[in-house]
Amino acid sequence: MNPVQLGDLRFDERGLITAVVQEAATGEVLMVAWMDRAALEATIATGRAHFWSRSRARLWQKGETSGHIQHVQAVHVDCDADTVLVQVHQDGVACHTGNRTCFFRAIEGSPAPETSAPATMLERLERIVAARKVSPPPNSYVGALLAKGEPAVCRKIGEEAVEVVTAALGGEGDDRLVAELADLWFHTVVLLGARGLTVRDVLDELARRHASSPRSGA
Repeated sequence: MNPVQLGDLRFDERGLITAVVQEAATGEVLMVAWMDRAALEATIATGRAHFWSRSRARLWQKGETSGHIQHVQAVHVDCDADTVLVQVHQDGVACHTGNRTCFFRAIEGSPAPETSAPATMLERLERIVAARKVSPPPNSYVGALLAKGEPAVCRKIGEEAVEVVTAALGGEGDDRLVAELADLWFHTVVLLGARGLTVRDVLDELARRHASSPRSGA
């Protein structure tokens, strides 16, 4: 399918178009803002999300004062060409309230979301580890493990890896295997946090390998 040209977009009478911003790694909707043509051009040219502020009547870059920059991975347009979807990797939080996303409040009476949305769990665990590294509360398992140092974290990963293999080959059932894999993934997130690395670093490496493999095959 041919790319859409900027001239094909349907800006409103004010010269604006709605921009929905989504975390590329998880699909989480972070915010909705406005773009004029200049903001869209700056976003594409720099790889960082830019918007038009209606209240200040000026172009602005997300994170220009807070440091919470949005690194743009892709920009798509909807079927009516009057809304753009900006897929980003978010530094820090997207909302001025300090919440990860602007959509953190549910309307009373609406269906209750799952307590722990599966698609965002690795990222949520990552943020927990980062918080425990800085200020661990009393009796925090993660805080205590980090305090013991990287060798202790690595030993735990080794133990969990053995448990995964035992569950897989020992006929303990799929539920047991999934539980042990969850333990292994959790502790690898702790190791990444201890090193100052992120889950995104691992995903980027997997994406790089996928892109460089013949015919993008595994």
